[in-house]
Amino acid sequence: MDAIVTVAAARDVGPGTVAIEFETPDGFEAEPGQFVKLSAEVDGESYARFYTLSSPGVGDTFEVTVGIDPEEAGPFSQHLDSLAAGDDVEISGPFGQSYYDGESRVVVLAGGPGVGPAVGIAEAAVADGNEAAVVYLDDAPAHEERLSALRDDGASVVVTGDESDLADAVADALTGDEGEQLFVYGFADFVSRATDAVEAAGGDADAAKVENFG
Repeated sequence: MDAIVTVAAARDVGPGTVAIEFETPDGFEAEPGQFVKLSAEVDGESYARFYTLSSPGVGDTFEVTVGIDPEEAGPFSQHLDSLAAGDDVEISGPFGQSYYDGESRVVVLAGGPGVGPAVGIAEAAVADGNEAAVVYLDDAPAHEERLSALRDDGASVVVTGDESDLADAVADALTGDEGEQLFVYGFADFVSRATDAVEAAGGDADAAKVENFG
């Protein structure tokens, strides 16, 4: 669907990272792990970017998490960083097939901005009474409060800034149990490393739900 959505809240959730919460428009339905296109006009120019949902649901509001590099941020990133409650943005979507679908155990491998869908999927799984494991690679992690809350709720959460830790963390997270679903979210280099780690651990990377951010 296409709609104008209103910002309900915006807050910093880590270094160079902002979570933007929008009021859910009538008729909008999406699953954790799907993505939307945000559009706006900035200084007379039209911009659009895709962002994956970072909320476990879309009931009254839904959320996306945006990474902002202060040295490289363009006009649209700066615009998103400046949003406050009451501002409007255009959305289209949802898009994507790599989403949580009620699986009995989810294992989410996240690199950088992949933490957004990771926390959303894990929270949705835990809320459903299912198992969740998150392996998150980032030397400046975001959403630490939500990751800590997931640990408290029984999820397995590993956060590391060291790429050499990834293989062991992935091997520990994968059980091979029936009903386990693997998700991978991140940029191309991370996706490649993560899927290699899955194969090295005896897992099936081809069965993973993968979202490559490019």
